[in-house]
Amino acid sequence: MSELAVHCDGLRYCFGETVAVDGVDLSIRAGTVFGLLGPNGAGKTTTIRMISTLLPVPTGGIEVFGVDVNRRKLAARRLIGYVPQQLSADSALSGRENVALFARLFDVPRAQRRSAVEAALRSVGLEEVAKRTANTYSGGMIRRLELAQALVSAPRLLVLDEPTVGLDPIARAGVWEYIERVRAATGMTVLITTHYMEEADRQCDRVALMHHGRIRSVGAPQELRAAVGPEGTLEDAFRVVTGDGLANDEGEGMRHVRAVRRVARRVG
Repeated sequence: MSELAVHCDGLRYCFGETVAVDGVDLSIRAGTVFGLLGPNGAGKTTTIRMISTLLPVPTGGIEVFGVDVNRRKLAARRLIGYVPQQLSADSALSGRENVALFARLFDVPRAQRRSAVEAALRSVGLEEVAKRTANTYSGGMIRRLELAQALVSAPRLLVLDEPTVGLDPIARAGVWEYIERVRAATGMTVLITTHYMEEADRQCDRVALMHHGRIRSVGAPQELRAAVGPEGTLEDAFRVVTGDGLANDEGEGMRHVRAVRRVARRVG
């Protein structure tokens, strides 16, 4: 069994003349939370859609727990749960009906389907409101319902594309509480994109900073912070990458952030 949950080699994807992903190499160790960060248009969603088998892999290769995504798409898909940016719950269905629908879509065996649906609802704390239609749920509850949809097939890899966007701080904390609860119980690997730097800093074991379709820097959040300076933040490291400090003038972005931090320390 591979110790890598995901291995990407030379990924490239174009929309017409636009290069969305440009030679991405990426490895994610099993059992970890991995953050893929970058500005809008960096190529994050395209990358995770290829990993999740929702887009073909025209150039390069992807393995999910050793399964080649190109050659064995259905086998790879059975290993993955995916929560997209866009709303995936049907507002006219109850919470239980939404999760049951995904159980059928993910080909959960009929004999196990009811217990799998109940376990997924219970794992995100929605069993008591499962009979209510989704249009009566709050934003945080909807996100938890979408987690239940992704978890119903007991995936080994959970892919979350901006799972807490638009949620208030309490709802965001609640979503992560349930993610951590499931991880502790199952050892599941999580791949996440987010624009909340403090969320990535707190929740991720490793982070990749992506810009213009390429991975610019990879490391533990504390390593990326340290590269900026003693008082550097993950947001500082993010700004170095997205401010073209790495692309156009080697070291200038990093030096600028360090200089700003030195001035801040002097003025108190």
